[in-house]
Amino acid sequence: MIDLDDLTNFTIIDKENMLSEINDLPSQLQKAWKMGLEKPLPEWSGIKQIVLAGMGGSAIGADLLAAYAEPLCRIPIFVHRNYDLPAWANGQETLVVASSHSGNTEETLSAFNKALENNCRVLAISTGGELSQKARTAGKPIWVFEHKGQPRAAVGFSFGMLLALLTRLKLIPDPSKDLTDAVNEMREQQKTLLPEIPVTQNLAKRAAGQWVGRWVTVIGADFLAPVARRWKGQINEVAKTWAQFDVLPEADHNTLAGVINAANAVLHTMVIFLHASSYHPRNSIRTSLTKNIFMLEALNTDIFHARGDSRLAQMWTTLHFGDYAAYYLAIAYKIDPTPITSIEGFKEELKAAKQ
Repeated sequence: MIDLDDLTNFTIIDKENMLSEINDLPSQLQKAWKMGLEKPLPEWSGIKQIVLAGMGGSAIGADLLAAYAEPLCRIPIFVHRNYDLPAWANGQETLVVASSHSGNTEETLSAFNKALENNCRVLAISTGGELSQKARTAGKPIWVFEHKGQPRAAVGFSFGMLLALLTRLKLIPDPSKDLTDAVNEMREQQKTLLPEIPVTQNLAKRAAGQWVGRWVTVIGADFLAPVARRWKGQINEVAKTWAQFDVLPEADHNTLAGVINAANAVLHTMVIFLHASSYHPRNSIRTSLTKNIFMLEALNTDIFHARGDSRLAQMWTTLHFGDYAAYYLAIAYKIDPTPITSIEGFKEELKAAKQ
């Protein structure tokens, strides 16, 4: 395996400097929060349900927001990863937030068009593209942000602005203090994860070393369930290798049964359990017990304990750690962490395909 302590490898492999995007994530999150507090917003009231429409990097921010807001927000928040909209998303009581990094995501554009057709309240979030044009033409508010990198590297924008939106709509208590604490905790943790920190002291490098050549499964609960999904997506897109995620307590009602005949896969698996002190007490117990069962069935397991006191801090320190670990896994595989040629190629084929 490549030497993760040889810093020359990073500049050779990471041609588009994905590392700088990961390093900047705490600042991006803080910036997005402030932007969201200042962007134009109508005097909306009477909203009874919110649909967050997006795909990929835009949708994961929505997942994080929905999970964070679940115990705080008294109206339902639904993340929509598809064309059009559910039939119930209709009328002025529904707010549809169409979020697309490029502004050209066809599923999100379809949801935006359906929201107009259904007379929903609509907000667009994008760096530009067709979504921005459609929103301006329809006279709908649009929150534009600048980011030239990959959508997955803009997760701070896709979450931070949505958090500000819910706050301004008075749907959740003011999270300002928790957000500041989260950013500070991310920066403190970051000091131990940078490339110049050797493998012997760098937990993200050590995690990547364990993952090389293995089928990685990430399991989270409560507000870390979407973070497990984020880790999976980062391993896929950054390291260009297979991974999956699962969620507790649901995994204890099906996945757990699958370890009995897993012998042939044991040597090629790595199951990482995410844990936070803010979990529901029963999910903390489930995490420990489930990990022990997996381990006794000879599956390779590990656990990551979230850093920070608040749910927001624990969510974002865990997410940030996963970004670093996926990055180091890409370097270990000697693959540029930025390009996603298979996805871009598929989009071109899809664009050319006839109905």
